[in-house]
Amino acid sequence: MDEQLRIILIIIVSVSIFGLLIFVFVRNYMKNKITQLLKNEKKKLK
Repeated sequence: MDEQLRIILIIIVSVSIFGLLIFVFVRNYMKNKITQLLKNEKKKLK
């Protein structure tokens, strides 16, 4: 039982870390994209 519990916890922690990394990467990508679009929009208005 202890071995199964350890394996399950390792899987949960690994998936959580992977999900967090993907979330941070996507958030930064979207933030940069929105900033770039806003700059382009400001240039068009001038």
